[in-house]
Amino acid sequence: MNKPARNSILCPNCRKLISEDESRCPFCGIQTPGARWRNNPLTRGWGSGETMIKTILYINIGLYVFSLLLNPGRMGLGFNPLGLLSPDQNSLMVLGATGVIPMRLTGGWWTLLTANYLHGSALHIFFNLMALHQLAPLIAQLYGPYRFFAIYTISGVAGFWISYIVGIPLTIGASAALCGLIGAAIYYGKSRGGLFGQMIYKQIGGWALSILIFGFVVPGINNWAHIGGMAAGAFFGLLLGYTERARETLSHRLLAGGCALATILALLWGVLRGFIFWMQ
Repeated sequence: MNKPARNSILCPNCRKLISEDESRCPFCGIQTPGARWRNNPLTRGWGSGETMIKTILYINIGLYVFSLLLNPGRMGLGFNPLGLLSPDQNSLMVLGATGVIPMRLTGGWWTLLTANYLHGSALHIFFNLMALHQLAPLIAQLYGPYRFFAIYTISGVAGFWISYIVGIPLTIGASAALCGLIGAAIYYGKSRGGLFGQMIYKQIGGWALSILIFGFVVPGINNWAHIGGMAAGAFFGLLLGYTERARETLSHRLLAGGCALATILALLWGVLRGFIFWMQ
């Protein structure tokens, strides 16, 4: 007697190939992955996080280009490589640079989110996005895409909030959020132990030490944001847990969704302000 054919589908959450009649995905643990209501853009999962990482990269690039176009006559075009293709400071303020000046003068707490997606020069965005491209897939794999995005977002906010508390007047860049990923990786390596954990701990710990030394040696680097971001990343790595200890839950999804919604609203507000500034 022939057995009935089993249709295969991509899990709507992790995008792994599974049987349609599975009661629970064997990879990510989501229940009834074959249910029709799950296979739509509103309920579909973030997969491995690859799409989310690409989206973050594209937003950074798009806002950098927009910041240059807002006042092209004043962008940095000199021979100093550190200032090459630098957006005008007023343009960055309009789009959502953070620090004491924008937060006290305009009450711009939303800038704690937008500043993570703004950059001050071609080299600034190049090195930050190169680091993000290398580090983000590792954290998304270790923690899952929802916890990855929550750690990335909250660490950036925490790093800039610390730098505001100590009186940094104006600051931007993805490095605070990146340092959050570094902090989460360091916690993971120390907590997991073993050969793999030690390798992660030593390699990423070397990155952290280099970043902090660089920040203390080179003027103009917001090391307070780096330190705050690393501390927040390690704390939320502990609080949220990593994949080997616990699968992602509904609470992780809701936290990541809240971070995404807040980020989208803040970025839209910054872009709207940019268009108004452009039209004046």
